[in-house]
Amino acid sequence: MGARAESLAKQFEGRAAEMTEVLEKLTDADWKKVTAGEKWTVGVTAHHAASGHEGISGIVKSVSASQPMPNFTMAMLEEMNAKHASEHANCTRAETLALHKKGAAAAAALVRGLSDAELDKSGTVLTGMPPMTTQQIVEGILINHINEHLGSIRATVGR
Repeated sequence: MGARAESLAKQFEGRAAEMTEVLEKLTDADWKKVTAGEKWTVGVTAHHAASGHEGISGIVKSVSASQPMPNFTMAMLEEMNAKHASEHANCTRAETLALHKKGAAAAAALVRGLSDAELDKSGTVLTGMPPMTTQQIVEGILINHINEHLGSIRATVGR
């Protein structure tokens, strides 16, 4: 672990803590409101963000270990997200919070354990897109995934 990894882990943990705080304060009525961005309920949006920690961590692991990524297109991502939204339409706040906390802790530990050399390795995440370094994946996908969906939830519930 180096200073860069520690800084990235702390950034992620800060965003994850904000998400936890917002989710814990949601009412049952808030949970059912539909977001403008995703067009999903707040509950589904929160569950999507929480479940993303594990999947994005898998990308971080693969790229940092110089393992090739499978062919994965934006259309495949959109299909996967739509399926998730359908399958988790009735998710509860308790299960979503538990998933978020578990996934966030594992993701932070993964990031914290990366060396500078691993942070500098690169790979193609989405077919047809330019390669990204592990650090760019942590910043642009892992951290930004929370930023994007938490922003949408906040806009929807007014917090």
